[in-house]
Order: sequence, then structure tokens, then C-alpha cells
Amino acid sequence: MKKLRYVVAGIFYLVAFSLSAQEETPERAPGHTNQSKFKQLYEEFSTPNTYRSASGAPGPDYYQQRADYKMDIELDDKAARLYGEETITYFNNSPDDLEFLWVQLDQNVRAKESKAPLRDGNGVSFAYTTGDFTGQYMGEKFDGGFKIQHVKDANGRTLSYTVNQTMMRVNIPKPLKSGEQLSFSIKWWYNIPDHTINRARSGFEYFAEDGNRAYVIAQFFPRMAVYSDVEGWQNHQFWGSGEFALPFGDYEVNITVPADHILDATGVLQNRKEVFSKEMMKRYEAAKKSYDKPVLIVTQEEVEELEKSFSEKKKTWKFKAENVRDYGFATSRKFIWDMQAVKIGNKDVMAVSMYPKEGNPLWEEQSTKAVVSTLQSYSKFTFDYPYHKAISVHAKNQGMEYPMICWNYGRPNKDGTYSDRVKYGMISVIIHEVGHNFFPMIVNSDERQWGWMDEGLDTFMQYIAEQEFGEKFPDVIAPNEKYPSRRGDPAKIVPYMSGDQTALSPIMSNPENVYQLGPNAYGKPATALNILRETVMGKELFDHAFKTYAQRWKFKHPTPEDFFRTMEDASAVDLDWFWRSWFYTTDYVDIGVGDVKKYQVSNKPGQEMREFMSARNLTEADLMPLVYLVAEDSEDFDPENKGKSPSEVSVNLKEFMMDNMTEEERAAVEEPKFFYEVTFNKPGGIPMPLIVEYSYADGSTEMVTYPPEIWRKNDDQVKRVISSQEELVGIVVDPKAETADIDVTNNSWPKKDQKTGFEQFKEKIKGK
Repeated sequence: MKKLRYVVAGIFYLVAFSLSAQEETPERAPGHTNQSKFKQLYEEFSTPNTYRSASGAPGPDYYQQRADYKMDIELDDKAARLYGEETITYFNNSPDDLEFLWVQLDQNVRAKESKAPLRDGNGVSFAYTTGDFTGQYMGEKFDGGFKIQHVKDANGRTLSYTVNQTMMRVNIPKPLKSGEQLSFSIKWWYNIPDHTINRARSGFEYFAEDGNRAYVIAQFFPRMAVYSDVEGWQNHQFWGSGEFALPFGDYEVNITVPADHILDATGVLQNRKEVFSKEMMKRYEAAKKSYDKPVLIVTQEEVEELEKSFSEKKKTWKFKAENVRDYGFATSRKFIWDMQAVKIGNKDVMAVSMYPKEGNPLWEEQSTKAVVSTLQSYSKFTFDYPYHKAISVHAKNQGMEYPMICWNYGRPNKDGTYSDRVKYGMISVIIHEVGHNFFPMIVNSDERQWGWMDEGLDTFMQYIAEQEFGEKFPDVIAPNEKYPSRRGDPAKIVPYMSGDQTALSPIMSNPENVYQLGPNAYGKPATALNILRETVMGKELFDHAFKTYAQRWKFKHPTPEDFFRTMEDASAVDLDWFWRSWFYTTDYVDIGVGDVKKYQVSNKPGQEMREFMSARNLTEADLMPLVYLVAEDSEDFDPENKGKSPSEVSVNLKEFMMDNMTEEERAAVEEPKFFYEVTFNKPGGIPMPLIVEYSYADGSTEMVTYPPEIWRKNDDQVKRVISSQEELVGIVVDPKAETADIDVTNNSWPKKDQKTGFEQFKEKIKGK
């Protein structure tokens, strides 16, 4: 078989001669810079340093700041107002002396004087949600900003401060030197928004039927901004879309609410026996041992009784949380409460759900189940979930995440019925928001700057977790179907990537500056990573690299470059072309079949070879013995030779085999009888693996995946020579729709009347 390779090499040698004979000397063109997608990313990447290494790992001098909080919070349920006082201890672990401190005041985005509503230049929408219309055009403008009552140092002396919209600069008496720490206190209050009207990430929902409110509270306290080796102070304003950049720290939080409220929050509850009844304690102990189903800590019947009266008494719930980057809590007398234990690594974690009766029966059936499955799936692909609980709270039209706690939408009709759309939407948002515990609550990226680093990575993991949920709970999924993930499947991003790209932004854009945040920060990066895993790298290489990134940067502050570099460092796969194409441009994928030329072996040189020889004053005697190929559409093509073995036609080949092979070796040789030159075109800007299915006259098929590097020297088209025993009758590019190809009408030979990916998507949506 080794000598057969020489035979094939001789055939390819002739093809190379033939191709070079067709080339004409081009007109001299001006020079240009390297525009290849395969160019190294040195221009886009920062230079590695001692803080962040070239491998993508934290460097030997990596540092991060720390902020510890002690808070006393009180909720005024009647006025829907929150009061708070906190002591912040800030640790300067940087090598820099800090002249002042920056604190985030995110509630100021809803202050009366907020500039956030004034920054967009949009006209009239043809339709609004009722909440959007009411909040924008009806009633008095809501005053939801922080009311700062004082800022004081550890000795009770007033510190001056300056508020600039959603940022507050605390002016300290002297610079905080490297290695020092500083404690100061802030007292404040603010009006809690109705999040169903103001589209707030945090607030309350009012239930007119019983006069109660259900609160989901976050961004409720002045929070330290991040100071890092990358940004210095991350004090970009909070406009609404760009989320949060926060340091890690320890929290001690006391939350006072009406005595009949049910409450849970970030952290370990310190006074459970004081706030739980004896029956609740008994149920809680049972829940800690229940691994197969949730145990109700507070039942619907008990909640329905609580809803009828409003206690004038108060109760304080005390929590401690270690090494978290933020804090959130939920409280209401309407909350049903269930818990279930799930084994993660060598410890038990409590999967928790809180929901009003309006969420049933859907929530009691699916919420905690989704929490359990999410913790298992994410832990498998990243690191074992480190906290002791994960809470899913039901809130209308909400989807937000905080350490150990998140709020999620999905409400049945009033009669308790619900559609598959509502069911899957609710399960998916729980998976997504619980998954945010990993990205960015632990792998703590800068959401204010790079929205895709948490949303895109989380949506990618959500896709994997959804598919695993469907496998774990086949009773939830329709028979013979997989989980209907909204994002992650390459076909789902085709409509976005088929649109006018001049109006869109690359993934590597600030979330405040993109036109369609959902596709840009969630769908496109998630799809890109799914393609990278399934099609480019393969699951084994990808999964190892992805887990390496998660474990390197858990409880740290990674940048996009840290992610990109780690994925290459841990896999030995050069991905500069991938990051550049998918993340730094708005290019799209479009690869198709161009020309297909048929050749046959000949004993004499064809017209193209004769012209090549004539131009160089060569004869056959001047060349080594060659195997000649002639095109089907040339005058040299002999129909009598169709289907004959090459050695039957070519004297040179026959003599080569006679001289260099034994009789047994010649008998074992399978000689290709058909030769084709296939041209593949790439109208799209993104190089991708060239996945091709070849079909033959005997009914057999062959799948070949050419690496993306096939496009490295020619970004427009490449040619491949196909030699086969059987006649080639069909070619399909990307037959399983793995690459998000936006136009499949050019994917087949012979050409088929096919709809584009976008047209197929529209028909699918219309059919639903």
C-alpha cells in the first residue's frame, strides 16, 4: 500500500502541473497589510504581563481587591421602602495607593433626575407591553434613587462624597496605601419599584386580589466598584444594560421584615430556630435528607392563611456569606417554600424554590427539579458548586441572578393550565439564572464591559444543561423529541447573522452599545462556543479547556483574552481565526459547492498539458514518466476509457507498478477509476471546517471534514481532487447544519432548489 501512495502522488503531481498551466500572470497589484483571518491576534490582545500570563492563567503578581460588608436592612412593607445602614471594610491588595474610593449606586438609574431615559434616540414603537407604556407615558415619574443620609469613617466622622449619577466617589482624608484597609459606613433609603411596571431587575409585584407584595431585592445597597490591573477603577455608569463588576468579600446581613413574611437570601441563615416554627424545622431536617423530591417547608395552605392578615410585628433574619461578590434576598407572606438535597462532589447542597400560589402547579412540579439538574450539569463541566444552597424565586417577567439566589418568570393561567411554551420557558430561565452562579458570580467577569462573558458563556452552558435535563427527565419532554432549546443550535442564530450586518456590532462590544443585546451577548457567543465544541475542537478537547478556564478563574476576575488564551493553551488548537471571525467581526458563515470537473486518466498529455510543455519547449522525453489526466469536456477525453483502471490506460503507470510492486501487491491495489476537481466557494467571511458529504453511484456515501485551515491561503475558494472507485453523483456541504451557514441554496451539487436557512427558520416559526 505504501507504493500505491506514490501512484496517487503521481496523479496529484500532474494535476498540479495542469492547474499551474491555467494560471495567468496577474496584473501587478499594490501591496497590503495582512488581512487574513488566520493572522495572529497580537494586535487585538493586550501584551501579557506579570498579572495575566500569555497562557491565559493568572500571573504571579495577580491581585484583586476585597470588600466586606456588615448591614442592617429594614423593609417597610406598607410604604414599599427599604432602609439600610452598612459598614464596608475595603482591602487594598493592589500595588497602587488609592486617592479615593468609588461606590456604585445602581438604584439611581431610576432617580427622577436620571439621564438613562434620555440617552436613546428612538421614535414611537408600534406596540408596547402594558408595563412599558404605563411606566413611560402614564403617571408621575417614579423616584427610585438612593437617598444617602450619611457617609462616615470608622470613628463616626463625616466623609465628603460626590455623586455622579450611578457612581459615588468617597473622598478619603489620605491615600489608602497598598496593603492597607479602610472601614467606613453609609446610611441610606430608597423607594422600592414595582418591577412589573418599571422593568426593574429588583423590586416588588403587587397582588390586588389579596393586597400583598412579593419582593425580590437586589442592588439595594451601595456597593464597592472593582479596582483592577485592567481598568483601574471600573466606574462606568450603570445605564441599564451593562450589568455589574463587583469585588468578592464576606457579608453579615440582618434583614428585618414583617413577622409573617417568608424570607431567604444569599448566605447561611444564622438564627433558623428563631425565625422557623417547630414544624418548619422538622420539615427542613427532612429536606436535608431528601434526594429524590422536594420537601415543602411552607405549604400552599399555610400561605393562603398568611395572605389574609398583615402582621404589625417584625422579625429579623440573620445571614452570613463568605466569598461572594453580591447579595440578594426575597421576602413575602405569599411564598410557598420547598427544598431538596443534591449531592455535589463530596457535599450536599440544598436546591430551593420560593413561589406564590399563582405559580402552581408548574412551580411545585418543575422549579426545584430544574435547580437540581442545573447544579449537577454545570458542576460537571466547570467545578463543584461551592455554596451550600441555590434558590429559585418566582417573579413575574423576571430573570435575574445573584449569589445563591435568582428570580425567574413562568406563570400558569389562572385556572392552573399552562402551555409547553410557558413550561419550557420557565425551566430554561431557571437553568440560565441558577447557572449564573458559575458565570459571573464565581468566574467573576466584568459584566459592565463585556456582557457576553457572563451571558454568552452561561447561555452556552444552559444549552448543554437543557439537553441533559431532557435526558434526565424524559417525562417532561414530548415523546421522541429533545429539549427545545431557544439558543445554542447553529440554525437558531441564522436569522440574526443573515440580517444587515452594517447595523450590528461584533460580540466584542460594550453591552450598552449594541442594537440587539439578546443575539449579540447571549445567542451568538453561545452558538459560537457550541460550534467550537461540536464541530471545530471536538468535545474532549473543548471540555478540558473550558473546565481549565473555569477552574483557573473561579473567584477571580478574568478578561476575554484570559478566556481565549486558556482555550488554546489547554487544547493545542490554534483558534485565532475563530475568535477574530466570530467575536471581533460581524461576518457570517456561507460556504458552498462551486464547479465540479470530471477527469480521466490518459496515456498522452491533454491540451492543457501540451500548452504547458510548448510554452517551456518541453517534450515528454524531458519529463519523468507521468500519469496524465484530461478533462471530460476536452477533445482528449476518450469515452472508451470510462470505468477503466488507470493502469489499463496509462503505460507509464502500468510500467511503474510492474517495476515497483510484486504480483501480490498489484493484486491488492484498489485503483481509483474516477477523478474530480471540486471547487468550494466561501462567500461568507467566517472560515469554518469544510464538512462535505460525497455520494456515489452505488449508493454509498463518504463524510469528510477538512480543517478550517483549508482557507488559510485563499479566503474565497479552494479546490479538492476526489479520486474514487465509484462515480460521484452528489455533494452536500454541511449536511447536518453544524456551522450556522446562512445560505444553503449553494450547498449542493447538482444544485437543488433549497430554501435559505433564514427562509427555513421563518417557515418553522410560522408553523408554530
